[in-house]
Amino acid sequence: MSQTVTKNKYETTIGLEIHVELLTNSKMFCGCKVEFGGEENTRVCPVCLGMPGSLPVANKKAIEYTIKAGLALDCDIASFTQFHRKNYFYPDMPKDYQISQFDKPFCLDGHLDVDTEGRHRKIRINRVHLEEDTGKMLHQSKTGRIADASYSLVDFNRAGTPLMEIVTEPDIETPGEARAFMQKLRRLVLSLGVSDCNMEEGSMRCDANVSLRIKGEKELGVKTEVKNMNSFRALQRALEYEVLRQEKLLNEGERVLQETRHWDADKNITTTLRSKEEAHDYRYLTDPDLVPMEIPDEWIEEIRNTLPELPNARKERFISEYELSDYDAGLLSATQVIGDYFESVLKIFNKPKTVANWIMGDLSMHLNAEGKEMEESPIKPKSLAGLLELIDKGTISGKMAKDIFQEMYETGGDADTIVKEKGISQISDESSLLAIIEEVIEANESSIEDFKSGKQQVVGFLVGQVMKATKGQANPQVVNKLLKEALAKH
Repeated sequence: MSQTVTKNKYETTIGLEIHVELLTNSKMFCGCKVEFGGEENTRVCPVCLGMPGSLPVANKKAIEYTIKAGLALDCDIASFTQFHRKNYFYPDMPKDYQISQFDKPFCLDGHLDVDTEGRHRKIRINRVHLEEDTGKMLHQSKTGRIADASYSLVDFNRAGTPLMEIVTEPDIETPGEARAFMQKLRRLVLSLGVSDCNMEEGSMRCDANVSLRIKGEKELGVKTEVKNMNSFRALQRALEYEVLRQEKLLNEGERVLQETRHWDADKNITTTLRSKEEAHDYRYLTDPDLVPMEIPDEWIEEIRNTLPELPNARKERFISEYELSDYDAGLLSATQVIGDYFESVLKIFNKPKTVANWIMGDLSMHLNAEGKEMEESPIKPKSLAGLLELIDKGTISGKMAKDIFQEMYETGGDADTIVKEKGISQISDESSLLAIIEEVIEANESSIEDFKSGKQQVVGFLVGQVMKATKGQANPQVVNKLLKEALAKH
C-alpha cells in the first residue's frame, strides 16, 4: 500500500472509525424515543438502563438502515450475524457492557472513492456494524473536560440509541484526505436518509487512528487514537497536529506511545486521555438474550431497491444532462434534498445554470446565515421558479429580484404576488423609455459629441441617468440599445 511522505522521511497512515446515530423512532433494544436534548434521564426504561431481568429486542429498522448503508458502500452483506457483549467499565454505560458486534458484523469489505488533492483514491471499508450508543457524561468544569471537573453527572437519554459504526482500513494518507472522506461519507449517509449526521449534536462522530513509519517500510508504526473531533475542520487540524507531534518525537529518537488522545480545539493540540499500551481485552461474549440472525437474500434485495440515486451517480448525471460544471454538480448533488430541490425548480423553469446560481448563491447564503438546511427553506421550488420566470420575461430586473427574494425569504410569499402588491415592475416598453431617453439627452447635450468622438463611457453615464429617472425600473438592456440608437441619430 503506497503512502504519502511527510516533510522528511516518514509517511502517514490514517484509519477512521465513524459513529453514526440512526434516525429511528425508538432505541436499539427498547421502545424509548430517540430524540436530541430534553430533560435529562426522561427517555429511559429498565432495558436501556440495564435493570436486572430486562430483555432487549433488536430494532428491525436500525438493521435495515445499516444494511442500506453497507449496500451504498459496496459492502458484502452477511447472511448470518449476531450481537455480542463488549465488556468494559465506563460510568455512562448502564450495563457495564455494550451490545455491539464482534466477528460477525452486518457488512464487510466495502469502499468509498474520493477525489482530493489532485488524486483519485479508493478508501477501503473494513466493516459496518451496529451497536447501542452510551449515555452522556456532563463534566462540571469550565472546560467541560473530566480532567479539571470537580464532579460529573450522567444523562442516560442517549443510552441505547442505534449507533452504526463504519470502520475504514488504514488507507488514508493525509489529514486533508481524511477530511474529504468524511465529507463525502456524510453526503452519502444523508442521501440515504438513515441519519441527520449532525456533528454538533453528536449524531455523527469520528475517531482517528494515526501512525508514522519510515518510507518504504511495510509494518505500520505505533498508532495513537484521537478523539473529540466534532467538525471537518477539527478532524483535519487534529490530524495535522498529531502527525507533526509524532514526526518530532521520531526525529528526536523518542518513542511514540500507543494511547488515546483528546483534541483540544481551544489550544489546537492533542493531549493524553488514557494509555493504550496493550490491546484492550473487551472479553466479547455472544449476547445470550439476542438470537443469531439469518439475513434472507430477498430482504437484502428489497433494501437494495430502496436505495436512492447516490451522490456520485447523480453528480455525473447533472454534468451530462444539465451541462453543469464538476463543482456545481458536486454541490447540487451533495444531499438528496438539495438535488431534489434543484430538479423541482427545473421542472418549471428549465435553465439549469441560472437555477444552480440562485440555489448556490442567494438561497444558500440566507440558509447558512440562519444555520438552516435546505428542507427548512421558506422559499419552495415553485416560488423560486416563479421569481426566475419574472426575470426571464423582463418583468423585473436582476436587482429588483434580489429585493423581492429577500421578502420572499422573510414572508414565504411568492414573487408574482409581491410584484403586484408593491407595484414593482421593469419598464421594457420602448416608446415609454424613448421619451425618457430624449429628456436625458437634452439635459446632457455634450454627451452627443462625446459619443460621436468615441467616448463609449458616456453611454454608461446616460443609462445611469435613465435608471435614476425611472427609480431603477427601466430595463437596462433595452435602455442601452435605445440610447445608442438615439445618440447616433442626433
